[in-house]
Amino acid sequence: MITITRAPPYLTVQDWGRQRSRSLGVPRGGAMDLFALRTVNAVVGNSLDASALEWALGGGAVRFDRDCLFAVGGATARATVSGRDVAPFTTSFARAGDELIVEQIITGRFLYLACDGGIDVPALLGSRSTYLPGRFGGYEGRMLKSGDSVPLGAQPTRHPALGFHAAADLMPRYDSGIVHVTPGTQEDLFDESAIRTLTESEYRISSASDRTGYKLEGPPLANSLGTLPSEAGCPGAIQVPGDGLPIALMADAPTIGGYPKIAVVSEADLPILAQRRPGASIRFQLITIDQSQRALRRRLSDIHAISQHASRS
Repeated sequence: MITITRAPPYLTVQDWGRQRSRSLGVPRGGAMDLFALRTVNAVVGNSLDASALEWALGGGAVRFDRDCLFAVGGATARATVSGRDVAPFTTSFARAGDELIVEQIITGRFLYLACDGGIDVPALLGSRSTYLPGRFGGYEGRMLKSGDSVPLGAQPTRHPALGFHAAADLMPRYDSGIVHVTPGTQEDLFDESAIRTLTESEYRISSASDRTGYKLEGPPLANSLGTLPSEAGCPGAIQVPGDGLPIALMADAPTIGGYPKIAVVSEADLPILAQRRPGASIRFQLITIDQSQRALRRRLSDIHAISQHASRS
């Protein structure tokens, strides 16, 4: 078990989400930063899609109730276990009774904590992820609070060596303010000035942003289309409501919507967008679908390389 001794303001169980439930109206959900989730799983010897804790908004502490390997990564945090500093994306060890203390999240938005064996809460629709709007999945469909204990699964038979660290050159550039996008399904219905405004302006992440969508503050985009008949949406789609201020859909976004979509964030860059805090600035850069697919293949190759290196360490 892991016991939450001091809950941060936000703490849920997440994995890679519900991959085959969109026809039921159930969003993909899952980790906001899938790259970080898969990487912390790799460095403790888990399957890449094992469930972990998604942590945000502040410090807190958890106690390990068995000896285990663990790793943290994603947002940059000041963390210790039994007084020892914990490096990001590094295989670390805790004895039963040790407490992991996250003093502060320094940069980024979402921190992931993986333990060998994964978080063993019941699966629902093929996932252990928490979907807070629906109040299901994860741990009783809610955020974890102080005093809660969550079970761990069976420990893997092969363990990476202590101190194994994911190579920096395989990690996303979390400090990048550039987010690549491809044309959206209604891109041709916007005039050139709207596309130019989106790709040549600086936008900031609004404080009114969450796992459903990141509202963007900056120059409005001319929207003479109004609301269209509802159609399928996806994480990363950039919708333009009537006020012209774009919204980037995120992991818990609804499966359909009627706002016109001017662009879609490249899946390879969704972790970079997800880790931007309210008030942080971003710029969008238009690329082709082929370029986006190549970037995603490189990102997946990087995760595979980390996993292979960890298994051989």
